[in-house]
Amino acid sequence: MHHPKCGGQVPGLEISLSVYADEGALLEGLRQHEPDACACLIKRFSAPLYARALRIVGDPDDAEGVLQLTFIKACEKLGTFEGRSSLGSWLASITTNEALMLLRRRHPHVLFDDLAEAIQPDEIPQCLTPWPLDPAQEALSHELHTQLERALAALPDSLRVVFVLREIEGRSTQETATLLGLGESAVKVRLHRARLRLREQLAHYLTDQDAVEGGYHESA
Repeated sequence: MHHPKCGGQVPGLEISLSVYADEGALLEGLRQHEPDACACLIKRFSAPLYARALRIVGDPDDAEGVLQLTFIKACEKLGTFEGRSSLGSWLASITTNEALMLLRRRHPHVLFDDLAEAIQPDEIPQCLTPWPLDPAQEALSHELHTQLERALAALPDSLRVVFVLREIEGRSTQETATLLGLGESAVKVRLHRARLRLREQLAHYLTDQDAVEGGYHESA
């Protein structure tokens, strides 16, 4: 990754995060355009930001591009960061915005179309299983987390992005609708569709888990 404000070529990520004592020191280093600060920023936040981007765009190469744009935009807008939220939250917001912009370019007339959406009878999967998962929980087992991520990646963009914003990022229906330029009813329908698709794709795995663990109960 190259950026003039980070001193050209960003150093390797073997740098220790202990170079900067806390977030305040890291921010000061970034404002002074210290190469070590850029390296620490990337090392500290790359993994969670990449995961966030991948969940939204569904493609590893696109997610990598979003990640790079996130750090470039962060360097450009650093002077506007007032510290009202954590640095990680600020970067996450940039990542979400960049990922949504990429999807708009990819599907300008489909992803954000709000035309008379309603669940049709033939859309309801024949194989449903109780839904015990809170996808925002970090305590999910590695195997279950992997299964969920695979099922999520298989969703159409229009359903996946709504599910990610609502269920994983925890945004409200109104906020999700505003971000996507949709009506709230369309957001609700797409979220329901996404849940149905995920239940169907995870049915076999969750049934096996149910047999092992003695049954799940669907949360309210």
